[in-house]
Amino acid sequence: MLEFRDIVTPVDCLVTETTTLQEAVEIFMEKKWNLLPVTDLERNLLGVFTRSGLYQMILEGNPLETAIQPYIKKEARSIRIDTPYNEIEQAVKTSQVGTGVVLDEQDKVIGLLTKTEMVLALLKSANTLKEQLETILQHSNIGVLMTDGSQQMIYANEAFAKISGRTVASIMSRKLGDIFPGLLNGDDMPHHYEKFKSILHVSSYETVNHEEGKILLFQDISELEKMAEELETVKKLKLTIETTLEYAYDGILMTDEKNRITMVSPPMLELFSLEKNEVLHKPVEQVLPQLKLGNVFQSEMAEVSDFNEMNGIRYIVNRIPIKKDGKVIGAIGKVMFRQLNEVSELFKRLQKAENKASFFHEQLQKSESARFTWDHIFSKDPYMEKLKKSAAKAAKGRSTVLIRGESGTGKELFAHAIHNSSARSERKFIVVNCAAIPEDLLESEFFGYEEGAFTGAKLRGKIGKFDLANGGTLFLDEIGDMSLSLQAKLLRVLQEREFYRVGGNVRVKVDVRIIAATNRNLEEMVRQGKFREDLYYRLNVISLNIPPLRDRVQDVEYLIMELMKELNSMLGTSITGIASSAKTALLRYEWPGNVRELRNVLERAMTFAEHGKIQAEDLPDYLLSPLTEQISLAEDAELGAIRKALSQTNGNKAKAAKLLGISRSGLYEKIKKYQLSV
Repeated sequence: MLEFRDIVTPVDCLVTETTTLQEAVEIFMEKKWNLLPVTDLERNLLGVFTRSGLYQMILEGNPLETAIQPYIKKEARSIRIDTPYNEIEQAVKTSQVGTGVVLDEQDKVIGLLTKTEMVLALLKSANTLKEQLETILQHSNIGVLMTDGSQQMIYANEAFAKISGRTVASIMSRKLGDIFPGLLNGDDMPHHYEKFKSILHVSSYETVNHEEGKILLFQDISELEKMAEELETVKKLKLTIETTLEYAYDGILMTDEKNRITMVSPPMLELFSLEKNEVLHKPVEQVLPQLKLGNVFQSEMAEVSDFNEMNGIRYIVNRIPIKKDGKVIGAIGKVMFRQLNEVSELFKRLQKAENKASFFHEQLQKSESARFTWDHIFSKDPYMEKLKKSAAKAAKGRSTVLIRGESGTGKELFAHAIHNSSARSERKFIVVNCAAIPEDLLESEFFGYEEGAFTGAKLRGKIGKFDLANGGTLFLDEIGDMSLSLQAKLLRVLQEREFYRVGGNVRVKVDVRIIAATNRNLEEMVRQGKFREDLYYRLNVISLNIPPLRDRVQDVEYLIMELMKELNSMLGTSITGIASSAKTALLRYEWPGNVRELRNVLERAMTFAEHGKIQAEDLPDYLLSPLTEQISLAEDAELGAIRKALSQTNGNKAKAAKLLGISRSGLYEKIKKYQLSV
């Protein structure tokens, strides 16, 4: 639909009563308009300055710096932008003025409307409608023929050519009666045209010469015949279902979208002592309310009832919704009552097995164990292979290990593998992320607390991570984010192998091996007084420095292939490779998020891939554009969002994390990353 705004010429200059002759001439030369709307500084219309006024000023010899005010016409034709289109069209037809001033809803000048623009816009709209109509006709399944007043054919679409078996070229410009004799015999009512296996619709129209032309529409009935065949198949299917119900072992009934009974089996009628004519086409709530089939119309989920009883016979009801396009259009009620004692016993055994499985699963969840070995660390880089061998040797002892490297390089994988290849592999492996736990809770998490140690403490107290890891390994991730006060207490545990619980006065002795990890420069933190020097030397007994992925370029392609195998199994995909353009993008990228980022990118790409191979379009946009600019923009946006959320919640981190849609631990990591003071 043509919009009024589309044909308005915007007025982007300001012409007032003080505008000079020179300024007016310059605007006329630049804009090529027939008149200039004159307004005050608030763009309220005062009149118009026309070309004739301009010529008059020049003929009277006015200097160029003369104001146009005396030559302004106060009677200006204006029209509001919200005027209905048909009124505008009528106004243009009857107006003696070639150009009108357009006002907005507040009666401010916004543009000009000329008759020429209106005509051109209408012509463009008509051409557009013509093209749209031709497109519809060319892609329609209905055959179309059109004749002029002398029954000479002026239009035929491809659908008609297909129906008639004639080409469009062989039809055009010929008399309808010459190539299709008898086609127009009879009245204009729709009728069956056997020759083309179609329903023929004939209508008349008035040509530009005021003659009567014909439009013929042919609806192919082969599709209707196919529908009739499908209907016959449905009838046979209904007969099959009715026969199945007749001989069903259990009671079965079906209802429609209004929950009225449409089919019922004899066993169902026998169980409830009913006759078929008492049940069919009746609301199920009226004749069999005990089945509660209406439940599935609300829940849209299949369900099984508890045991019920009828005339001393126990039964259960399986309620199943029938869905179409996501909407429940009926329900099936299956009543099981024959040999239900055996079924009941089976249910009891199944329940006992499920309870036992649930118990073992709960126990397994409670246990803490390392999940990764050296085989999970994929690399072909010589330095990484040497690092794995060094770490495997270090695993045999009991010395503290400090793992260093950027985020996403696999520090936790190394920690798991060290524990699994140590003498403590059968004992617990406890992970503590020092950056994810609020500082005021870290001490109680590490050492536990006694009953009543503080407000909100559990009645029986709580054991800490050192207690849980006794005899095993405690992995301290992001050790560089630990407060100085807690660093002192950790140092004591490392030296004395004992500690006090929060609120307690009894020394607790433990045998724990410490593996620590950080992505921060501990040496610089020691110099700045942010990390205890004595703790640093106590942790840095064996140091493993994992290089970032950008320094292991030859590993990227190897990791891609290995991770794809793992992700195919996890995602259930069947991705066999990667297109060269996608591989080039992956190999040239710097991978600031290291292996973790590479895995996430591959998981996304394999989820989106539709052709058996990862294509460039399956990768995130930032991989396909200048990287530094993209990363900077993303980080700026993230930092701005975090600051706004903290401001809106007055510094409440839990509320801010909820507002941002991330976990509280994730928010703490980002606060550390951007060194925000909150």
